[in-house]
Amino acid sequence: MGFTIGIREMRTGARRRARSAAAGGTEVAEYTGLWGWAVVPGARAAGGLCSCGAPSCAAPGAHPLESAREVPAGATLDAAARAWAEVPGAPLMLPVGRSFDVLDVAEGAGRRALVRMERMGLPLGPVSVTPQGRAQFFVAPGAADQLPRLLYRMGWDDAGLDLRGLGPGSHITAPPSDRGGLGPVRWLRAPGPDSATPPEARLLLGTLAYLCHRWAAPCG
Repeated sequence: MGFTIGIREMRTGARRRARSAAAGGTEVAEYTGLWGWAVVPGARAAGGLCSCGAPSCAAPGAHPLESAREVPAGATLDAAARAWAEVPGAPLMLPVGRSFDVLDVAEGAGRRALVRMERMGLPLGPVSVTPQGRAQFFVAPGAADQLPRLLYRMGWDDAGLDLRGLGPGSHITAPPSDRGGLGPVRWLRAPGPDSATPPEARLLLGTLAYLCHRWAAPCG
């Protein structure tokens, strides 16, 4: 009896893992096939500990798995499913600096900026929000390197803004994956037909800088 129950539990666990891998493969294929972005399996976090095994991990559950292979842009559903079957349940992470850079701001400022930009009819790419309260605007590659110069030209270079650029070498967690064991990343503005050509950072930076400044200013 116990042996039969054990076999049933093993089969149930195998089916769950297969369903998880298939679901993960579908999400990966959407990113690689529809939007042309590579996807990297990420580490997971639970109780403040990272699945990478490093006791002093600087970013538990918020970095790529060193041993996992990247799923390249353009990968098919079958290829994505096979790759993700090797790392079932892994968070999806996107390498920054290839198809896009990221402008990272506080969520409150980002939400207000997004509403204003939409009203102004500015070109927009995807915008995600993390459980740590950060809004991430996808912009054209090169933005991270250009950011100090652009802020200087706009007169915001010494304003102490909570605004930073993420470029080559960085990775962000893709919705709907969990980040750092704190909850899922979500879309404020989901990818669409325009995602292959994200806007130049200079088109959004004035509004973002102004709202970051306003958001940080004391009320009274």
